[in-house]
Amino acid sequence: MRTIQRKGSFVVSAFLYLLFNLRLATEVTASIKATLWQIAQTAPYVAGLTYLVVALLQYMAGGDKIPWDRRLRLFFAIGIIAGLLYGIYEYAGTASQ
Repeated sequence: MRTIQRKGSFVVSAFLYLLFNLRLATEVTASIKATLWQIAQTAPYVAGLTYLVVALLQYMAGGDKIPWDRRLRLFFAIGIIAGLLYGIYEYAGTASQ
């Protein structure tokens, strides 16, 4: 039962990461391109910050390695926050005419 919950929460985290980085356009292909561009723009920063957080957690744990699924969960969590902030900046930060 525990592994099913972990897999389910991992899938939900990945789905929320994609949802928060979703950029809508008038056509489906334009939406896919905009979403992939959004992920490509933010992924290096999210990966770098995730690397720093994982390094800090491993240091605090005495050098014990963090499993890959937890590293990806951290990546998704930081990516959700980055997607939210970038979306707010992109949609609400535009100047009205």
